[in-house]
Amino acid sequence: MESGIFGEGGSLPPLPVLLRGLQDLGLLGKLDIARRATLTGISLCFSVFLQHIGIMWIQVRTMDGKETHTVNSLSRLTKVQELRKKIEELFHVEPQLQRLFYRGKQMEDGHTLFDYDVRLNDTIQLLVRQSLALPLSTKERDSELSDSDSGYGVGHSESDKSSTHGEGTADGDDKTVWEDTDLGLYKVNEYVDVRDNIFGAWFEAQVVQVQKKALSEEEPCSSSAIMAPEDDIMYHIKYDDYPEHGVDIVKAKNVRARARTVIPWEDLEVGQVVMANYNVDYPRKRGFWYDVEICRKRQTRTARELYGNVMLLNDSQLNNCRIIFVDEVLKIELPNERSPLIGSPSRRKSGPSCQYCKDDENKPCRKCACHICGGREAPEKQVLCDECDMAFHLYCLQPPLTCVPPEPEWYCPSCRTDSSEVVQAGEKLKKSKKKAKMASATSSSRRDWGKGMACVGRTTECTIVPANHFGPIPGVPVGTMWRFRVQVSESGVHRPHVAGIHGRSNDGAYSLVLAGGYEDDVDNGNFFTYTGSGGRDLSGNKRTAGQSSDQKLTNNNRALALNCHSPINEKGAEAEDWRQGKPVRVVRNMKGGKHSKYAPAEGNRYDGIYKVVKYWPEKGKSGFIVWRYLLRRDDTEPEPWTREGKDRTRQLGLTMQYPEGYLEALANKEKNRKRPAKALEQGPSSSKIGKSKRKSTGPATTSPRVSKKSKLEPYTLPLQQANLIKEDKGNAKLWDDVLSSLQDGPYQIFLSKVKEAFQCICCQELVFRPVTTVCQHNVCKDCLDRSFRAQVFSCPACRYDLDHSSPTRVNQPLQTILNQLFPGYGSGR
Repeated sequence: MESGIFGEGGSLPPLPVLLRGLQDLGLLGKLDIARRATLTGISLCFSVFLQHIGIMWIQVRTMDGKETHTVNSLSRLTKVQELRKKIEELFHVEPQLQRLFYRGKQMEDGHTLFDYDVRLNDTIQLLVRQSLALPLSTKERDSELSDSDSGYGVGHSESDKSSTHGEGTADGDDKTVWEDTDLGLYKVNEYVDVRDNIFGAWFEAQVVQVQKKALSEEEPCSSSAIMAPEDDIMYHIKYDDYPEHGVDIVKAKNVRARARTVIPWEDLEVGQVVMANYNVDYPRKRGFWYDVEICRKRQTRTARELYGNVMLLNDSQLNNCRIIFVDEVLKIELPNERSPLIGSPSRRKSGPSCQYCKDDENKPCRKCACHICGGREAPEKQVLCDECDMAFHLYCLQPPLTCVPPEPEWYCPSCRTDSSEVVQAGEKLKKSKKKAKMASATSSSRRDWGKGMACVGRTTECTIVPANHFGPIPGVPVGTMWRFRVQVSESGVHRPHVAGIHGRSNDGAYSLVLAGGYEDDVDNGNFFTYTGSGGRDLSGNKRTAGQSSDQKLTNNNRALALNCHSPINEKGAEAEDWRQGKPVRVVRNMKGGKHSKYAPAEGNRYDGIYKVVKYWPEKGKSGFIVWRYLLRRDDTEPEPWTREGKDRTRQLGLTMQYPEGYLEALANKEKNRKRPAKALEQGPSSSKIGKSKRKSTGPATTSPRVSKKSKLEPYTLPLQQANLIKEDKGNAKLWDDVLSSLQDGPYQIFLSKVKEAFQCICCQELVFRPVTTVCQHNVCKDCLDRSFRAQVFSCPACRYDLDHSSPTRVNQPLQTILNQLFPGYGSGR
């Protein structure tokens, strides 16, 4: 279990911890003080505590979004059928009428929330099945079948029954009769240009056959609706460069006379439509031939530049494209302008169809030939993948195929989806290899391990700095408090959920947590001794155990030793100048209260930066060798337990942070809980333990944490930051919205608003070296430069055309403000 509630192996927690938990839930006043010291009182406290603690909760929402309820008292091992019963109590929907969906999967009975990876405060969608209709009587069934047996419903009219509309009309185009003709503009054996329906480029081809649409019997020859002659003409052509394609049938609008006249540079004019070579994928290489409208022409002493709009299919075009081959610009031939081209014409140069082998027949290629062996032989024994368009020899596949598959679609081994791994609606989940290797899957214990907060997993992750960041986390001041360790992990201050040290044996330690620790640890606030990890048997799913072997200077122990400003030594070492060592973020946990007076009364608290002064091995009270570390505080921010630290905490509005939905779940728990036994109703209305006081006002009591929130003072922005905000005139509107959050009180709300307002739309992080565009959007300079290098000159947020000719300038006032609010956030960027 989590947060000091349960002892080792799920044993009964210490009485002070137990009473503190009852105090948090407002149940302490219901217990008689005299009974608390007895074993029966402790057991009674424990049972009441278990009944009222909020362990895990989720949200359940109907598909239409009109109704949402919080389901409490769950575990990650809760069965789906058990969840259905809880949903029935809230939504009044019978379990057999519930369809539950989570992340696109339909949840089935027999599985647990852990199987579907449902985490804390996640939302499950509820779809209510319609109740089954009652069976019809014999008379009603006969009256309905009298009309439905014929295949028509009751709502169909007689005209619908007798009509054959819709049958056979879809094949009308396929039954069109074509006949040979000599009426086309281009005759058989004439060389023409043909536009491809995929690329929009023009390819060289030769006419093989000309056909026209035959008139139907219903249509008279003298019909007034006579179409243009070319509209009914179809050309059978074969491509010069692709004889393997055979004969293709194209419409007359995609055929024109072969371009053959080169236009000199002097005769090229702006607005003229010509045929030029252009490569859409690689603009500086040779490609296919397109129609181009010249938009710019420029000549210098050493170079000639030609820019135009490349015309594609359906009136689409690529604007402002540079034409590389300016000496090969061709004139578009008009119909009947010149004599037909029947002799062997000169061939135009086009780019290779394969950019890897350059169409070299003697060179193996795994792109245009067999993707496995690269060979070009036996093309009739090659099969194309319908996903990646790669070719494969039948005999190169594993296992090899004897013939081309008869299926209309075939996929290679890399693209094929194993149908046995797909979970259809209503099917059970497949066994995951990862979860099958977990200790909980192989354990024979039936203990419910899924109720701890350390089991719910992170809902967010800190991305403002990398995981191997040394020093403070930007935006997290000293004195920040979290209720659970998983929240500390989400903030990035200490990323492991359970481990006490976060580090790498070849880099150093980034953070540590002072929790239960060892009995001989000493904590003096500004300096403390810390015991390393290891030497315990944590086989299975154990979280803690007694010392059973010597600790070694490896893994996290070595990582923490690397923070000391001295060479690594297997016998220990002391820093020459301890302030020059690597910083370690220190978090104190409420469990440390049994050893230290500096531990927080609740949850976890960030206490600042410490440095390793020295480390050494010694024999502990368990009789085994352990590694000790002496750490001393080196932080400019005041300690949170001093008067200055408390004043700063009050000034910043730092309060205990709870998981989203935690207080609501706790309030619902108190509201819906059953009245305790009569024995618990006797006792004083208020009680006192240490310095804590709580008054019992009945079931309608509101949480004191909620009342504290209403007393928060507004955060006051420093004068220097306020002046910098006034200098940032380009973002005045954004700052007005952000500054309005200062009235809400807590410093964290103000920082979250700043993060949200100044998030780069490209990298989805807080802008670094921000560039404020003309359209008043903020983008990282590196992201904008990357966009310009990719020939994208529009705003990533609104597509406003940006001026890329002048260099981008960093908004220095905004960068200065962000550096003050989030110091060091640019590391790793």
